[in-house]
Amino acid sequence: MKRSIAYLAILLFTFTRCQYNIDAPKKEKQQSQANPNKPGVEAALAGGIVDYWLTKGDQSVLLQQQSPLTFGTTTNRYANITIDTAQTFQTIDGFGYTLTTSSAYLINRMSSAARTALLQELFGSGTGSIGISYLRVNVGASDLSPTVYSYDDLPAGQTDPTLQNFSLAPDEADMIPVLQQILTINPNIKILGTPWSPPKWMKDNNSSIGGSLLPQYYSSFANYLVKYIQGMKTRGISIDAITPQNEPLNPNNNPSMYMPATQQDTIIKFHLGPAFQAANLTTKIILYDHNCDVPNYPISILNDPIARPYIDGSAFHLYAGNISAMTTVHNAYPTKNVYFTEQYTGATGNFGNDLKWHLKNVITGSIRNWSRIALEWNLANDPTYSLHTPGGCNSCKGAVTINNSTVTRNVAYYIIAHASKFVPAGSVRISSTQSGNLYNAAFKRPDGKKVLIVENDGHNNQTFNIRFNGQWVTSTLAGGAVATYVW
Repeated sequence: MKRSIAYLAILLFTFTRCQYNIDAPKKEKQQSQANPNKPGVEAALAGGIVDYWLTKGDQSVLLQQQSPLTFGTTTNRYANITIDTAQTFQTIDGFGYTLTTSSAYLINRMSSAARTALLQELFGSGTGSIGISYLRVNVGASDLSPTVYSYDDLPAGQTDPTLQNFSLAPDEADMIPVLQQILTINPNIKILGTPWSPPKWMKDNNSSIGGSLLPQYYSSFANYLVKYIQGMKTRGISIDAITPQNEPLNPNNNPSMYMPATQQDTIIKFHLGPAFQAANLTTKIILYDHNCDVPNYPISILNDPIARPYIDGSAFHLYAGNISAMTTVHNAYPTKNVYFTEQYTGATGNFGNDLKWHLKNVITGSIRNWSRIALEWNLANDPTYSLHTPGGCNSCKGAVTINNSTVTRNVAYYIIAHASKFVPAGSVRISSTQSGNLYNAAFKRPDGKKVLIVENDGHNNQTFNIRFNGQWVTSTLAGGAVATYVW
C-alpha cells in the first residue's frame, strides 16, 4: 500500500511539472533549456533578485536605486501585480522629448565640457545616463523657438512653388549641430519631425498663426517635407517619421495651422504619400498629432483605402480627452501604430502632482493603450522661460533648466527617466494586471530581462506583490511615488 501511494505521488508530481512546462511561454522555455543562467531566467528561481529605482513625490528620493528584493513563495495577503510574458503587445520604439529650437539654442551655448556631459547623461547608455531613445523635432519653428521661421521665407507677396529658395540655414546654428552630437552618443535614436506651419505664402491668411494650406500648394508642401528629410539626411540625420501638422485643430498658436481631417486625407493620399514614394523615402507618415478627444479624425483618414497604405499610424496628445482613445483607434485598425508625442509640465506645476499624473497617463497610460513611444514636451528651458515666439508658451517647463552651463533637473526628467533608462527600443510590452491605485506597465527587453513601472496613485503607502512564474517579491510604495523594477 505504501509503495502504491508513493508511486501515485510520483505520477502526480510528474504530471504537475509537465503541465507547467506546457503552459510556460515557448520562448522562456527554450531559453531556460538552452542556458539557465541567461538574463530573464534567474528570477524564475527561488532567491532571484529584483533591482529597483525609486522617485518620491516630495523629492526626498529622485531616481535612486534601492536595496534589491528577492523572489520567494511566502504567502501573504497583499495585492498582486501579476506579470505574464506569454501575453505580448506592441514593440517599443522609445521614450523622450521634443528637442525644440530653443532647447538646441540653450544646449549649444553651454561650455563644451558641460554640453558633452549633459548630452551623455541624457542620451548615453552608461550607469549615469537615462538613455533617451526617441526625439521629436520641429520642422521650421515651433512656439518654443526664439523666432518664427520656415525654410522658405519670402517677402510679402512673393511665392516659390518649386522651392528654389528652400534652405535649412535656420537650423544650421543650433538644431543640426546638437542633433549631430546626440547621434555620436546614440546613433540609433529615432527622430520624428513635425511642422507647426509651412511658409506663410502657402497659407490662405499669409500668417504664421492659423489659416489653412491653399490647395494650389499641396504639392509644394509635400515637396517641402521631402526636401527637409533629404537635407537632414545629407547632414547625417535620418528622420524616421513625419506628422503633417502639429495640433491640426488648434489654429491659435504661433506658429500654427488649421488642417481638418478631410484636408489632411487629401494631402496624404494625393501629395505627401506619392511624393515620399517618388523620392524613395522610407520615412513614416503618422497622421493627426493632436488630442485624445477626437479619435474620429485619424479613423476617418484611415477609413480611406487610398490614403491608408501610405500611413504608418496616428499620434496623440492629452490636453483633452481620455488616453483610452488610443485603443479606440488601435482597435479600428490594429495593423496601424499609435504614438504618444506630447504632454507638457508647467512652470507653476507641483512636482508630486505632475509626477503622479504623467506616470499614470503619459507613461503607463499610453503604453497600456498601445503606444510605441511616450514623449514629454520640451527638453530644455531657460530660467525665465523667455525663448519662445510672440504668443508662444511662456510657462512650458523643460526636462532640464539650463542657466549658462548649470543644469537643474525638473519633473519631466524623472517622468521619462523611469522608462527610458530601463526600457530600451525593441522591448515588448507584456501583460501586467492592474490593482487598485497601482498603475503600471511591464516589458520584456531584448536582453530577456523584465521591467515593471509602478505608480502609486493613492495618498497612502501601498504594499503589494510582483508575481512572476509562481513566485513573488513584496514591495511598498509611498503615495505618489513611482518605482521601476528590473529582473
